[in-house]
Amino acid sequence: MLELQHVSFSADKKEILRDVSLKIDDRFVAVTGPNGGGKSTLAKVIMGIDKPEEGRILLDGEDITDLSITERAQRGISYAFQQPVRFKGLKIKDLLKLAAGKDTSVTDACSVLSEVGLCARDYIDRELNDTLSGGELKRIEIAMALARGTKLTVFDEPEAGIDLWSFQNLIHVFEKMYEQTRGSILIISHQERILNIADKIIYIRGGVVEKYGPREEILPGLLGSDACKILTDKLVNQKEAK
Repeated sequence: MLELQHVSFSADKKEILRDVSLKIDDRFVAVTGPNGGGKSTLAKVIMGIDKPEEGRILLDGEDITDLSITERAQRGISYAFQQPVRFKGLKIKDLLKLAAGKDTSVTDACSVLSEVGLCARDYIDRELNDTLSGGELKRIEIAMALARGTKLTVFDEPEAGIDLWSFQNLIHVFEKMYEQTRGSILIISHQERILNIADKIIYIRGGVVEKYGPREEILPGLLGSDACKILTDKLVNQKEAK
């Protein structure tokens, strides 16, 4: 279980998170809210990319507030960036081996790539360079998280850049990841389709957690409120375009 106790964070004299307290131990937890509300910062604080000025972060009862990114990864936290990182000169099969933390076979690597909708034959020996599109990199990063199989995986807008890959396949990856780890998956997203699979939803605005609870209690209120207009601009535009 991940627990945040009265966590606050500021950058450039601006308060981004204010007195955030959460307990996360469900299968799927979605974090949503308007742009600039603190969603990505919350994810970075959990991973150790940003360090809170106040409060504590506990993982299974252990205080990890002062642990580095590497130490948190060793404890079982994975993080998938909103904009995936390119590792020039490194082949995809080697990256998946590093993610798994063991000598993964080519067969296993191919299986993981297939799970994210990539033809293993075309990608297994490719380098992570500028020839890969943003959507391809996003899928490879999701494959890395699947290969790692940690107790807590944090995804920052995993649906971004994978328009040609169905949401159902993305959800299948989340479900398989849970089956393998029995851990928690924290997903930052604006998409109603992602919110609809969450066990619980965190709504954060202005650095403050305004709502947190079971999906069936939180989602109807978001969809029926003025906040929804801010929250689902992208979704509305997509529907109007169809």
